[in-house]
Amino acid sequence: MKRIILDTDTAGDDAVAIMMALRAKDAKLEGITINCGNISFDQEVENALYTVEVAGESGKVPVYPGARHPLLKEWRTVEEIHGSDGMGDSHFPKARQRPERKHAVDAIVDSINENPGEITLVEIAPMTNVALALRKDPGIAKKVKEFYFMGGANQYLGNVTPAAEFNIWVDPDAASIVLNSGMPVTMVGWEIVMRHGLIGVPELQEIGSMKTKESEFYLAVNRQVRKFMEIERGVDGTSCPDSITMAIVLNPGVATDTRERYVEVDAADGVSRGVTWVDELGYLKRKPNVSVVYEASQRVFRGMLYTMLRGGRV
Repeated sequence: MKRIILDTDTAGDDAVAIMMALRAKDAKLEGITINCGNISFDQEVENALYTVEVAGESGKVPVYPGARHPLLKEWRTVEEIHGSDGMGDSHFPKARQRPERKHAVDAIVDSINENPGEITLVEIAPMTNVALALRKDPGIAKKVKEFYFMGGANQYLGNVTPAAEFNIWVDPDAASIVLNSGMPVTMVGWEIVMRHGLIGVPELQEIGSMKTKESEFYLAVNRQVRKFMEIERGVDGTSCPDSITMAIVLNPGVATDTRERYVEVDAADGVSRGVTWVDELGYLKRKPNVSVVYEASQRVFRGMLYTMLRGGRV
């Protein structure tokens, strides 16, 4: 049974990833930690709590608020992508469950120390919370079972600047700390999302025909993302960065080609901020620090997503 702590900046697809983790057959979501990122921080917290409630797990999974700001740099939220509430302008009611008083950084450190070799840490947000946890107790790097993150781009266009992906761009200093911590790291970059994690019109129609609370929730929280993708990217569909990452966590076979590479984050100000340099040809002569996913199975991912949206376990 895989034991997961999920760090998120809860918007639409983050919520889908949370629900996938809650519906996993062979994994247990032990805690959700909230990091600054997509939208206003307090709304991210509320979105996580509401998602847990929609999944029928209210009160069973603690939600820990964490870093409200990156380590050093300013950033901008992206309500234009996710809606003013991060959930497709759905404006859901507040969940009954309330967030924990314990800070996310303390929750991460304590959980890993109390369960050495047992915790899979999953990052679908900027890495501020995890970097602060490593600064507080560097020893957790050797105690965490594995660390997966959705972020960066491997020889691919960015989604917030010409070359940077949003999660890394928000807090590149934190990402640099985490990738050089010695943790066993797996990277799911933006190129994997665009090649294998898109849900187009036929798939959206199939999801619409399911008529379950899960499918209706999915369509609602991704409503604004679909509009943004069509207007700004010329793609009629939704992107699934966080849910395809969670699918890989739950079923590593979804990642069909993974290679050990040295990856460095550019934390400099200017146009290169947040770029993930993947040393494909070994020019830097550095020991690999990341398992980079190069290809994934769209068929297996969609199968897992559909199963969950029909109310099943994945």
